[in-house]
Amino acid sequence: MISYEPLWELMKRRGASTYTLQVKGGISSSTVRRLKAGESVSTNTLETLCRLFDCRIEDVAVYIPEQKE
Repeated sequence: MISYEPLWELMKRRGASTYTLQVKGGISSSTVRRLKAGESVSTNTLETLCRLFDCRIEDVAVYIPEQKE
């Protein structure tokens, strides 16, 4: 699964809010909702986040393997 926890930590460190994503990043409220819910977003959105925060993809999202039983 993909986790956006790195994004929320990055935003916290930089004093950014979801309002920042929408106004400065041009990210729609529905996409912000998807990020909050841990749902999939487009690679264009990931690129926008990296550009907005001048960071790498690893600073925005991380892959967490599902544990097999």
